[in-house]
Amino acid sequence: MNIALILSGGTGTRAGTDIPKQYVDICGKPVISYCIETLSTHSAIDALLIAAAPDWQDFIDNWLKSPDCKKKFKGFSLPGENRQLSIYRGLEAIRTFAGDNDYVLVHDAARPLLSKVQIAACLNGARGHDGAMPVLPMKDTVYYSHDGKTVGKLLDRSSIYAGQAPEVFLLGRYYEANRRLLPEQIFKINGSTEPGIMSEMDIAMIPGDEGNFKITTRADLENFRKIISLEKGLDHESMGFTSGQ
Repeated sequence: MNIALILSGGTGTRAGTDIPKQYVDICGKPVISYCIETLSTHSAIDALLIAAAPDWQDFIDNWLKSPDCKKKFKGFSLPGENRQLSIYRGLEAIRTFAGDNDYVLVHDAARPLLSKVQIAACLNGARGHDGAMPVLPMKDTVYYSHDGKTVGKLLDRSSIYAGQAPEVFLLGRYYEANRRLLPEQIFKINGSTEPGIMSEMDIAMIPGDEGNFKITTRADLENFRKIISLEKGLDHESMGFTSGQ
């Protein structure tokens, strides 16, 4: 079984919106609905669980009415104080209906341009391993600084990669990797794959997708709006942000 865990508990304000960015309307649909549709209609995804605050669960539920969603949606889990704790709580919920040898695919609601090709690549890449993550090679010259003020040394960019989502993990091993970090160390985790690395899980790297960017800033939201407007043949200028978005 392959279970998709969508993380939608963030309340970040860097996008400059009055509501969390994953709920902002883009061409008639909230950002989160785009990845929900892609994941729920993918033939290799058997179940779907969403980590979201109670105040937004009814809102999300309105976008879970399709036959695919009704069949695969298993419910909500509560978000944690940080992203990794949200993942852990989601894993706890998933373990009530899935086994240790099943795979969990962790994705961000704020990455709406996830493709079905990338989903398949992540799942296929995990076979024979404890997990898989998509990565992008570094294009720019990369430097290290010990204090954030002066340049320390040049890093070899050929061995440095930028991680993306979705990341896929064997449910049992990944759950245990996260459980070992409780109660305090889990708050220091910055990337989904980090607990797996710390527990010596075998995580394969696969090519990422530059189009599968994460919406963080207002410029990212505008870029996404432009992409969807072009795909639908809409006038991007007339589809700009309004008050409350």
